[in-house]
Amino acid sequence: MRERPLVISLVVCVAVAIIAFGATVAGRWSPKLGLDLAGGAEVIYKPAHQVSSGNLTTAVDIMRNRVDAAGVAGANIGTQGSDIVVQLPGVKNANSLIRTIGTTAEMLFRPVLCYAPPYTASKTVPASAPPPSACSSSQYDLSASNLDVSTSTGQAQNSVSPDPALAAYPNSSPDYDDAHTHSTVILPASSSSGEAGERYLLGPVGLAGSQVASAQAALATSGVGWVVNLTLKGTGATQWDNLAQQQFHAFIAIDLDGQVISAPLTQPGQAAFSSFGGKVQISGNFTQSSAQTLALDLNYGALPVRLEKLTQENVSATLGKSSLKAGLFAGLGGLVLVLLYMILYYRGLGVVVVLGLITTSLLLWAIVSALSHSGLDLTLDLSGVTGVIVSIGITADSYVIYFERLKDQARAGRSLRSTVEKSFAGAFRTVLAADLVSLIGATVLWLLAVGDVRGFAFFLGLSTLMNIIITYFFTRPLVVLLGRSHLAEMRFLGLTRGLAAQGTA
Repeated sequence: MRERPLVISLVVCVAVAIIAFGATVAGRWSPKLGLDLAGGAEVIYKPAHQVSSGNLTTAVDIMRNRVDAAGVAGANIGTQGSDIVVQLPGVKNANSLIRTIGTTAEMLFRPVLCYAPPYTASKTVPASAPPPSACSSSQYDLSASNLDVSTSTGQAQNSVSPDPALAAYPNSSPDYDDAHTHSTVILPASSSSGEAGERYLLGPVGLAGSQVASAQAALATSGVGWVVNLTLKGTGATQWDNLAQQQFHAFIAIDLDGQVISAPLTQPGQAAFSSFGGKVQISGNFTQSSAQTLALDLNYGALPVRLEKLTQENVSATLGKSSLKAGLFAGLGGLVLVLLYMILYYRGLGVVVVLGLITTSLLLWAIVSALSHSGLDLTLDLSGVTGVIVSIGITADSYVIYFERLKDQARAGRSLRSTVEKSFAGAFRTVLAADLVSLIGATVLWLLAVGDVRGFAFFLGLSTLMNIIITYFFTRPLVVLLGRSHLAEMRFLGLTRGLAAQGTA
């Protein structure tokens, strides 16, 4: 009855492989392909200034949240030295997404003091001079008294001209435009605001985007155009009410990354100010895409560092498919040659190799597919395919070690039945030592390397670990059971034929 544990081990191993593979097929899961196989884009960002590793990690986390929220599967975002590398496999319109994930998205709410005319260089005002703290004359103030807003139409009845004195001041640098600089700025209207060419003198920040609890894009109640609805935090709600009361029937600029995306009137249809209760609606010339992008940026916060794009590389899906086909052909070609050699040289034992590799492949497919749809979001790239192909040689070596040990015993005149299990004990120690070396190498590569090398290391390590498991729980019981059966004496595929010795039962 010593064969019962061997049968159980063999049946369980095969059953687990088939069930796991069947479950992934039924769930329509498959490995997610990386950038070099699926096509897409890769962008490398560099911080504009030296930052701490903590801020760099925070930036990576925020960018990853933005990508996940945009519904991109298999994206790979990480650091490479002091740079941030973003890989977006399978993305067709990469430029729009890259703009979304790479922007600092620092939204600021500022009072509009007055309009500014187009910049004209002046000999009396240096280009580096900071903007004035107020308009040059009260007639240019965009105050409620100057605008004279009609509550019936919701429009200003008076037209206020730009302050000519501001023409000598250039637009403020984006680095100067932040929530911590309590000063005025001159900023242009964004191209999406519908007011291209306009410039504004803005007062100190009244509310920062960090006070936004949630943001959601929605159709305007009129059914025409899109708006962004904000829910503010407790402190933010108070700050907004203070700013809105100060700017009642005047303009509040919504400043995003050094541009004014909207500058609406505050409660133009009301005769008196009333609290917003932490609920604010941003309106402007939004499209569905721009409103959703703005809501996405607000929901996932501002990057703690301003990033500069170093390189952007686009990989076509056609090139990715060509790489995938080349990798598959190389892998299948190598696998077929290995299997043919093993069958011709070891006969029946070669069939054991075929069955073992099939079982390993089913398990490997199921594990990689499951990891691709888990929180790890694993992707299979060309380097990973290379790691799997290399592991075929490692797997073949483990079979050769066992089979050669059996051949040594056969040459010594010992029967296959009596030596098949003892030979495995000695061979497995050698296999385990060799595979541990591969695992250690894969672990070191994973910990120290970056980029594609880590993919190679992961799949090499996973395949090597699978080889250890299959060798013990599948190969050992199958060879022992065959060695004790009448199949060992078959004419062509018998195990004893493969060992080039006629053992006795």
